[in-house]
This record gives sequence, structure tokens and C-alpha cells, in this order.
Amino acid sequence: MIKTLLAQLKQYKSASVLAPVFTAGEVLMEVLIPFITASIIDKGIEAGNIHQVYFYGGIMLVMAFLSLGFGVLAGRYAAKASSGFACNLRDGIYEKVQSFAFSNIDKYSTAGLVTRMTTDVTNIQNAYQMILRIAVRAPLMLVCSMFMCFFISVKLSTIFLVAIVVLAAALGFIMIHTLPVFTKVFRKYDDLNASVQENVSAIRVVKAFVREDYENRKFQKAANNLYKLFVKAESVLAWNNPVMMTVIYGCILSISWFGAHFIVAGDLSTGNLTSLFSYVMSVLMSLMMLSMVFVMITMSAASARRIAEVLNEVPDMSEPEQPEETVADGSIDFNHVNFSYKHGSGEQTLTDIDLHIRSGETIGIIGGTGCGKSSLVSLISRLYDVDSGSVCIGGKDVRSYDTEALRNQVAVVLQKNVLFSGTILDNLRWGKEDATEAECAEACRQACADEFIDRFPDGYNTWIEQGGSNVSGGQKQRLCIARALLKKPKVLILDDSTSAVDTATDAKIRASFAKKIPGTTKLIVAQRISSIQDADRILVLDNGKISGFDSHENLLKTNEIYREIYEAQTQGGGDFDQPAPEGKEGVSV
Repeated sequence: MIKTLLAQLKQYKSASVLAPVFTAGEVLMEVLIPFITASIIDKGIEAGNIHQVYFYGGIMLVMAFLSLGFGVLAGRYAAKASSGFACNLRDGIYEKVQSFAFSNIDKYSTAGLVTRMTTDVTNIQNAYQMILRIAVRAPLMLVCSMFMCFFISVKLSTIFLVAIVVLAAALGFIMIHTLPVFTKVFRKYDDLNASVQENVSAIRVVKAFVREDYENRKFQKAANNLYKLFVKAESVLAWNNPVMMTVIYGCILSISWFGAHFIVAGDLSTGNLTSLFSYVMSVLMSLMMLSMVFVMITMSAASARRIAEVLNEVPDMSEPEQPEETVADGSIDFNHVNFSYKHGSGEQTLTDIDLHIRSGETIGIIGGTGCGKSSLVSLISRLYDVDSGSVCIGGKDVRSYDTEALRNQVAVVLQKNVLFSGTILDNLRWGKEDATEAECAEACRQACADEFIDRFPDGYNTWIEQGGSNVSGGQKQRLCIARALLKKPKVLILDDSTSAVDTATDAKIRASFAKKIPGTTKLIVAQRISSIQDADRILVLDNGKISGFDSHENLLKTNEIYREIYEAQTQGGGDFDQPAPEGKEGVSV
């Protein structure tokens, strides 16, 4: 875990070294100042020698300025190193997530990944800064001050040994009891973020169903769970300061008592006792700072594990050693494919799919909800890998291609259409980064999106809000289709992506495809028979298996499932949501 995190230091390694170096210089100056103070008292003030006062006073000022300079530099480099470390961690997590297969992403909730990149990384940043400054300063100050104390008086210095044993026991007790609690705390942060994210993204539904009170109660429950865990952890941490202060004042009283006796007996000078008090405070403050470091490390240990978990995640899909860069054509072959979302679970989503599609064909895909339509097409662009068998594009296994090259030739318009904040042109250029406005306009004509874009005052420079909230579902679908067409793909997959457009516009889009991109293989997943009945062939799926694969006319004669869907939709049970004729039951699609 530590090795994984430290690998993200990269260009901030030098700052991570300089911060402790300057901290050590700061500590050295601070440790010598009380020793010089003792000389001022013993050799200057008590001896009545003003020149000695000036001499040692000058040395003290130089040391103070050096300590100040070292401290400023140490703080600057510690801030640079910790902030840069946090920045690299966020970049590393984000880059890692981008390399994940969908199966890897499915292991983590969106809220969990957000918490790791925000709260968890901030905890690591704070802990790292404390490690560079306080975790270096405190032990050095402790060791140097203890050395000076023993140099001045061995008998009085034994008091510190008792104090260290007491504090070590207290810190051990605190760490043992708080670490498991903080591990739970960050899991609850995930729940809290998930509640906020879900509520904000679905705010229209919440308000439409007047569920604000329910959502408030759900959030309050998540917040209260977090509150209870923090109270539990802080109740244990609260022992830190009382124990620390008890030890500090106990040491001061003990040294005052025994020190007075030693001065009276002539075993100790007044200056030495004064410097001893300074070293006592330095030792005890170092112990207090160390306790703060332990607390911070305890809190951040859970965060470190969560971040390392993501960084160490091995993507389920890997690039081949010598990847194919060119997709020859749009032919698609499924060779006895079996697929499940949880490999080895035994729950097959697709079973023995043996399917062969010629380049340039238009294929319709239909079936009941949950039959595996979306799963089937997701294998073509290698969003997931098969359990067994193979999926080939252009005669080659998709696993042999460079993933970027493959996906540039297999354009997918998914069920859930996503637009990003920016202009219409910005969104269209996701399909082709350097596309001209003329190319974008042509793609929009093919997708019948130009009809509504021309009505906008700003045309293609119209601003799209986050998630496309200021355009309708049908408009969003057509923009996403246009975006996919800009890639000029060899395979175009429409995964139920015309469900929000009317049947007339749907027909126009299909006619445009037949005329403008005849060489592109088109796979159209749909619930409406009207969207696919003109396809060259239609694939009927049932419970993850192929039920039929033929033309519309032949399937009506040979496939019962297809015939039932067709009759339900053409006789009033489908698109228009009208009652089925007496004696007939509508078929769910």
C-alpha cells in the first residue's frame, strides 16, 4: 500500500527531501538557543559581565533568524510536496478509472470513487504534510532535547522516561480503538455522497412525486450514521489531550521540586535549570505533536487503503502485445459466445450465440426486457469480454485490436444518451475532434437533428446544459446519433436510441442511413417492430439465446415470439397503448 501511494510522488520527490532537511536545520537552531540562554544567565547576568550578555545575545539572534529561515523553507517545500502528491493521486485515480473495463467499474459506486478522489485524498494530503514537518520535527526535537537534558542532569532527565512510557501506552490504546471506526466512517461517506448524487441527478422525479420529505429523511439517516461514528471515534481521541497535559504538568512539578533541591545542594546552576525547563517543554511538546501525527495517520490509514485499492485494481481487459490497428470491414461474427457479468458465477447473460453478419448489412435486434440485447451489442465494441467463444470484427477477434482503433470504427449510441455541458458543436466533436461545422451539419442532417437545431437562435452554438437538460429526449437522441456518425464508422450500433423520437422521424433516420452510409454495418436494437422491419435480417433474442434470425416476412411465418410482438403492436397493444381486442392479451416487449 505504501509503495503504491509513494509511486505517485513523481516530480515532488526533491521537495519531499528538502522539507525534512530544512526542518532538521530549524530544530538544531531551536535546541541550541536554550543552551545559549543558560550561558547568558550563568556567565553574563550572574557574573555581572555585560560583554558576555552581548556576545551570547548576538549568537542567540543569529540562531533565531536561521531557525526562522529554515522553518519558512521547510513549510514551503512541505506544502509543495503534499499538494503535489495529492494532485498526482487524483490524476492517478482518474487515469486508472479511465483504463478500467466496465466490469472493474461495476465493483465501485460512483459515490465511492468521488469520495476517494476528494475526502480520502485530502486526508492523505494533510497526513503527508504532517509527516514531512511534524513527524520529522517532533522526533528530532525529542531526541536532541533529551540529549541536552541528560547532558545537563542525568538524574532529572529520568523523569522523562516515565512520561514517555505513559504517553506511548495512551497512544497505543487510542490507535487500536479508533482505526476500525475510521474505516467505517469513510464507507459512510460513500453512502452520504451517493444519497446527494442520486437526489440531485433525479431532482425532477423527486419533485414530480413530492418525495422531498422522504429524500430528506434518507439523507438525515446517512448523516446521522456518520455523526455517530465520528462521536465514537472522537470520544476515544478526546483522551489524548488530558493525558498529555497531565504528563506535562507532572513533569514540570517534578523537575521544579527536584531542581530546587539540586540548586540548594550546589549540583545545578540557575541557568542550567532555566534551560532544562525549556528542554522539558520541547520534549513534551514533541510528544504532543507526535500524538497528533499518530491521530492523523490513524484517520488517514483507512483513506490510504481505499486509494491503494483503486490504484492496484487490475483492469479485466488488457491490450494485446502487438495490437491490430486497422479494421478491414464491418463484418461481425459471434462464434459460440457465452457471457456473464460476473465471471464464474454460473449466471449466463448470453448463451451459445453463433451469429454471422456481412459488412454493410442492416440488422434489427428485438426481444423482451432482459433478454440480452444490450449485452450482445456491448461485446462488439469490447465494453466487456466474453467468457468463452469469440467476437470478430473484420475477420479478427476484437481482443486482438488496439482498443482505441476498434472503438473508433465501432460507433455506439447507448440506451442512456449523455450530452455534456458545452455547445452543440462541442458535443458533436466528441465523435471527431477536428470536425468542421460543415461536417457536423451533414451528420445532423443524416440524424434528422438539423430540423430542431435550425430553430435555435444560436444554431450549432446553442449551449447544452449538463446532461442535456435543456433539450428533449428525442433531440438528445438525434444529437447522439449525429455524434456517432461523425466517426464515419464501419459498424454503427443504435441501442434503442430512437425510442424517444416519433415514428415518422425514425423512418427518416433509417432512410437516411440506407442512402448516406450503405457500406456501414448497422445494428438497430429496438422495441418497435416498425423500427426494424425493413432491416435485411432481424435477430430475435429470448432469455440470452437466439430464437430466430431471418427477414421480417420469414420470422412472421416461423418465429412465434416475433409474431406475438408484431401482433401486439399492430393490433393495439404496443406503440399506441390501446386495449388489445377482446380475447387477445398484449405481449410485453
